[in-house]
Amino acid sequence: MTALKTERLILRPWCEQDLEPLVELNSDPRVMQYLPNPLTREESVARLEVYTQHIQNFGWGLWAVSLPEIAAFIGWIGLWPIGFEAHFTPAIEVGWRLLPEFWGHGYATEGASAAIQYGFEILMLKEIISITVPANIRSRRVMEKLGMHHDPKEDFNHPKFPEDHRLKRHVLYRIQQNEWKKPSFIPRH
Repeated sequence: MTALKTERLILRPWCEQDLEPLVELNSDPRVMQYLPNPLTREESVARLEVYTQHIQNFGWGLWAVSLPEIAAFIGWIGLWPIGFEAHFTPAIEVGWRLLPEFWGHGYATEGASAAIQYGFEILMLKEIISITVPANIRSRRVMEKLGMHHDPKEDFNHPKFPEDHRLKRHVLYRIQQNEWKKPSFIPRH
């Protein structure tokens, strides 16, 4: 199974020891602020099974992230197919979710760069997208650091949210394969 290594991170397949920190990650209100709600333990168990199966089946997906010699698990980063219909689908999204104590160190940008490089060089994707709510400034900054572009005309109402939901409106960022600039570090597969 595929693992990606960057200068500081390892994006790797999931293991049994990742369950408890994943439950912590998914139940933290700070982490889940721009998502519908924190997840229950059972929901995190189900997600772990889905993430693990996807990587086993395809060799890529949402990888668990380790920070060698510091933390065995700091969150997840990777690529995932968009699971709803919209003007930009079908599409593959780059995404991340990190424990708060690891925010602000550039880990999301570094890991997402490796995932994008894998998507363009190994999977030969023509485009990778990322979505979030307009208020999620931290994630939007990561998207911009990745070289992704936002066109306000492409913002959309997420079809999985009710019409009156506070998170209904989403922004769309894109990057094309021919726009991608390799990161200064070299991910190793």
